[in-house]
Amino acid sequence: MTTPQPWPTLIQTIPSSTCMISSLFPSSKTIFFRSTFIIQNFLKPTQYRCYSPKMSATSVTLEQPSSERRAELVESLAEIRERVKSASTSGKEPTLVAVSKYKPASDILACYEDGQLDFGENYVQELEEKAKLLPADIRWHFIGTLQSNKAKILASIPNLFSIQTLGSIKAATALNKALPAERTSPLRVLIQINTSGEDSKSGIPPLSSSSSTSEVKNSDLIQLADCILKECPKLRLEGLMTIGALELSLEASETEKNADFERLKETRDVLARYLKETYPPDDGGRWGEEGTGRLLLSMGMSSDFEAALKSGSDIVRVGTGIFGQRAKKTTST
Repeated sequence: MTTPQPWPTLIQTIPSSTCMISSLFPSSKTIFFRSTFIIQNFLKPTQYRCYSPKMSATSVTLEQPSSERRAELVESLAEIRERVKSASTSGKEPTLVAVSKYKPASDILACYEDGQLDFGENYVQELEEKAKLLPADIRWHFIGTLQSNKAKILASIPNLFSIQTLGSIKAATALNKALPAERTSPLRVLIQINTSGEDSKSGIPPLSSSSSTSEVKNSDLIQLADCILKECPKLRLEGLMTIGALELSLEASETEKNADFERLKETRDVLARYLKETYPPDDGGRWGEEGTGRLLLSMGMSSDFEAALKSGSDIVRVGTGIFGQRAKKTTST
C-alpha cells in the first residue's frame, strides 16, 4: 500500500481528487464528489483520507462541531437575534442571513440545529459544495458578484432561495435559461444598487424622486426590471440590495440617517411606483414579496445592521458577528 503523503504535499499533488466522505452527519449515506475545496477548507489534516486514481483508497470524515465551538456559535447567534429584534422598526420580523463564506460546514450545521435556516455565500463553488453536504431545507442566498457564466452552476442548486446581487440583463437572462423546468417556484432575485457610487462596489446607479419620467424609463434599473418581468418567467423580482459605505453608518446618528440607506429607500419607491403603473398586482404578481407585493430591501451587515434596520431594512446580512473573523481568500471563485 502506498504510504500516505504529508498533508501539504497531498493538497499540492491532487488538483482535483475524487474523495469519499463518510459519517458526514448521523445516519447519512456515504457520498462521492470531486473537489479539493472541501479538503482545504472544511477538514483538519488528521481528519481526511482521499481516493485518487493514482493513489490508494482512503476516506475523509467531516466532524460535528466541537461542543465548545457549538456553544460559542449558539451564544453569538442568540446575541445577534436579540439585537435584530431590538433594532427592527417594523411589525414583521426581519430576515437574518448568516453569512458563512470561508466557514466550515460544521459551523453552519451548528447554527442550523439552533434554528437558523438562511445562510449567505459569496462564491459559487463554495456554495455549490456546501449545498451538497448540508440539509436540504437550508435557504441559500447568493450575495457575491454574479457572473453570467456561473449562472448554470447556481441554477442547479435545488435549495437556492435567492440571488441578492443581480446587476445586468445578461445575468438575468442566463439565470432564467439555466433554471431547471422542474423548479416549482420562481427564483427570488434582488437587484444590487451601488448607492455609494464607489468604483470598488458592484451594482447599478440609484434613482431619485426628482428624476424625470424619461430618465426613469431609460435608467439601467428600469430596463433590468422590465427584462425580468417580460422575458424571465423563472425569476421573481423581490426587491433591492445595497452595500453602503461603512463610514456613513459609523457617522450616522439618530438625527442624521445613513445616506446610502435613504438612497436605496428612495430608489425602491421610484421603482415601485413604475411597477404599479406598468405591471399591476393582478397582472401575474411577479414582483415584490409574495403575499404583500412590497419590494424588500436588503441592507446592513455586521458593522451596521442595526442602523439599516432602523432605516427600514427587511433583510440583514451578518457574518463576523455570528461566526467571528474570517481568513482572507487567496484566490477568487
